Amino acid sequence: MLKGLWIISFFLTTIISGQQMTPENLISLIEQESDTLSISGNQIQFKVNNGLLICIFDENANRMRIISPIIERQKLTEDQLLNALVANFHSVLDVKYALSDEIIWSVYTHPLKELTEGQVVDAIQQVYAAAITFGDSYSSTNLIFPGNSKKVIDTTKTRVLKKL
Repeated sequence: MLKGLWIISFFLTTIISGQQMTPENLISLIEQESDTLSISGNQIQFKVNNGLLICIFDENANRMRIISPIIERQKLTEDQLLNALVANFHSVLDVKYALSDEIIWSVYTHPLKELTEGQVVDAIQQVYAAAITFGDSYSSTNLIFPGNSKKVIDTTKTRVLKKL
């Protein structure tokens, strides 16, 4: 009985692990989810509801990232920056806000081969949502992790962290 379960488990694992995400599959999925699409090498630029998203993948490094530009750093207020950091913990879930090249981005990263079709679709939706809700709810889904997720921060008071 146990031997039979092991054999079934082995075959299921082999079948599931054999279904690896490829650049071709990734491009096809993005094409289905986007309004427009432009491919240059390992970079896919696409629009969802007029929001610009970019997917960059590297087969050799087994990495993929979907990003969306939000705001230039110089236009960012301190409250927006602090709210984005709080959101990274509570409300942007699989996506994070990040700074690169003097721009705040919504960013989703994942190993390429291990991606499922559902994860790609979900990542596109979350990156888009995090970008359009920046400055407001700072969220990528309706789900928010509990805890002190207050985003309105009083910057007139100095906050001191207690030593743990």
